[in-house]
Amino acid sequence: MNLGGTAMRKHGTSRTTITWAALAAAGALALTACGGDPAPKEGPGGSGEPSAPTVSLPRLDGEKLEVAAVWTGPEQENFTKVLKEFEKRTGATVTFVPAQDPIVTFLGTKIAGGQPPDVALLPQVGALVSAVQNKWAQPVGPEAKAQLDAHYSAGWKDLGAVEGTQYGVYYKAANKSLIWYNAKAFEAAGVKPPTTWKELLTAADTLSASGTPAVSVAGADGWTLTDWFENVYLSQAGPEKYDQLAQHKIKWTDDSVKQALTTLGELFGRKDFLAGGPAGALSTEFPKSVTQTFTGGDRPAAAMVFEGDFVAVNIAQTEAKVGEDALVFPFPAVGAKAPVVSGGDVAVALKPSKGAQALLTFLASPDAAQIQARQGGFISPNKGVDPSAYPNDIQRDIAKALIAAGDDFRFDMSDQAPAAFGGTPGAGEWKALQDFLANPSDVAGAQAKLEADAAKAYGN
Repeated sequence: MNLGGTAMRKHGTSRTTITWAALAAAGALALTACGGDPAPKEGPGGSGEPSAPTVSLPRLDGEKLEVAAVWTGPEQENFTKVLKEFEKRTGATVTFVPAQDPIVTFLGTKIAGGQPPDVALLPQVGALVSAVQNKWAQPVGPEAKAQLDAHYSAGWKDLGAVEGTQYGVYYKAANKSLIWYNAKAFEAAGVKPPTTWKELLTAADTLSASGTPAVSVAGADGWTLTDWFENVYLSQAGPEKYDQLAQHKIKWTDDSVKQALTTLGELFGRKDFLAGGPAGALSTEFPKSVTQTFTGGDRPAAAMVFEGDFVAVNIAQTEAKVGEDALVFPFPAVGAKAPVVSGGDVAVALKPSKGAQALLTFLASPDAAQIQARQGGFISPNKGVDPSAYPNDIQRDIAKALIAAGDDFRFDMSDQAPAAFGGTPGAGEWKALQDFLANPSDVAGAQAKLEADAAKAYGN
């Protein structure tokens, strides 16, 4: 999904409109910012709850459920509102269990101790496959399957299936091809949102020369660096190569990887472009990378921050307003087309219980997604969600674009990989790219490390 802004206004409000072309073919989403409507529109469930339930749930009085996910902070708080509604409708008591990455290791420890959660939200396709291979996951029941068939495209259902059996419900989706920017910092430097990688570097140079580092990079969280690489690689190497690398059908020593790392190094290699320089970037966790971009008026710690639509949750922790102070443009085209990278979290039942299946059914329904959509920083692949549930035009249009895309998207590459390579802090791709951020000139060394770790994880 790509979202972009092409204009800013110093006074008044701004309104944002999006069109999404067939993503795999066109690879771009154009957003034209010419005003803003940051206030949420009223619709069904304007208070944060659906006005009339669209899905029937069983009574589960006295039943206790646990739900595990790696979500923290506002994301966890907003999801808890969804669980409260489930409790209200069923009489069950639901406890949120904070998990750590890699979640497969966390769940393995829980299961080995005889205390698996009833449902887990898995942030990687590879984690879902592992859960099925370890015989932890329960197939989706008929009620949840009916919700999926009614409200999800084939592509999202397929992502939740393993060898033809449906195990998961993609509750949350993510657009990972966005760059959010501080409107005041851009205006002060006389910079406009770039559409190409070359323009991005030129804008970064202008911003840094004006006294505001161009980019806030969350290098302490290796997953953000995989997203940087994937967007550059998809745009530069193309979808066919992207799919081959995602399946390790080509090696990380391939020339296409060399080109992508060299390109990424054009940004990471400029110390003045990064908030705090390389050392600062490597010590910056994702939430801070966002908040420091939208505090300090027209002199923030950085003018831009790259990441998905969920950045809006963290922006909400500042005084900045999405659609006014915080705007967004598509990840610039490195090759012929802008990249389109999606991600998401899949809900899986780990116990063969009535309560676990009821919760999957609820999470597959528009009712659940609509509650969290109203909180911001969330988009759903569920076609039944009322667009008015989203709190501003930017998020509303991202969601509309997701639905309009149908099955045409490329899923996050690292999330498709075995967790040992693509989803483990301090190891595999995360660590190799952190080392690359520290020394962007060592492209060959980064490739060799990536290939060695990938070969081990994929078993080839």
